[in-house]
Amino acid sequence: MKKIIVTGHSGFIGVHLVRLLKEQGYYVIGIDTNYFGEECNFFDYTKPDKEIIKDIRNIEEKDLEDVYAVCHLAGLSNDPMGELNEELTYDINYRASTRLAELSKKMSVEKFIFSSSCSMYGIADGDVALDENAKFAPVTAYAISKVKTEMDVKLMGDENFSVSFLRNATAYGISPKLRLDLVVNNLVGWAVTTGSIRIMSDGTPWRPLVHSEDIARAFVAVINAPKNEVSGKSFNVGQNGENYQIKDIAQMVGEIIPNCNVEITGEHGSDSRSYKVNFSKIATELPGFKPKWKLHQGIEEIYNSYKEHKFNEQMFNGRYFTRLKQLEYLNNNDLINDSLYWN
Repeated sequence: MKKIIVTGHSGFIGVHLVRLLKEQGYYVIGIDTNYFGEECNFFDYTKPDKEIIKDIRNIEEKDLEDVYAVCHLAGLSNDPMGELNEELTYDINYRASTRLAELSKKMSVEKFIFSSSCSMYGIADGDVALDENAKFAPVTAYAISKVKTEMDVKLMGDENFSVSFLRNATAYGISPKLRLDLVVNNLVGWAVTTGSIRIMSDGTPWRPLVHSEDIARAFVAVINAPKNEVSGKSFNVGQNGENYQIKDIAQMVGEIIPNCNVEITGEHGSDSRSYKVNFSKIATELPGFKPKWKLHQGIEEIYNSYKEHKFNEQMFNGRYFTRLKQLEYLNNNDLINDSLYWN
């Protein structure tokens, strides 16, 4: 039975990936520092076969013994957290990631799959759908860390060490480790708790969207694919047809959720971050990737799950499902230090 490591296994995407890998008969080892422990569960989920509670900056050679593949998802997960402390973002998302790849190669891991991001493309002309050859224009510490990691890790690849990069579109969807700091989940949260959605921009910016479970499916597809089909490759993860303007997302949420008032105020003008992404490569070169979700059914899923779990304003405004709030809580209560190590 092949052993697969999932770093960030108790995160928004990681919990989906653990379940899908176990369903396929893999032995799954999860490595996570557990900032988002049991208290942050939206509902129960499948645990890995073995769990290592450890900061990714502290991973050792013995953690990687007899491992076939490393799915590296752990990291500071979004832009506001990057702005919290840029150096920390580079330390965790870049330096710890390249070190993990070096250790993996040294320990004869065969596949290293890095969770990258379409945010690497930065601010682009929203009329052109960007493919994997588009030039990088990262505008945040988070996006810069992804570019640097891809560039360094790609050089490590050889016939014995396959490296692949999954450039995820903007994630959404229900997960046992819910996240509310993502545009679709957040808009549905507003609609359910207040009955209205207000978009302060003009709503014209484009965003490529992908369900968190489909991101996990992309990792499984790379693990199952022959090495020569994925080694050294980057894939935009999503589907053509799943690029949406913010105003269209808001309108769709308004149509699905009863009695929801949608208002596009335009008072803040246009958001400069607008980009469309082309997902043809993953559709043609990774045939094992079979995405299941489209936005409309994803919004329905979120809405139904919020109803089922009695989602309320306290949950919406609390810390359990918002990354930055939870880390600030842990830090303010001296549970973690300013370098985000546990005290």
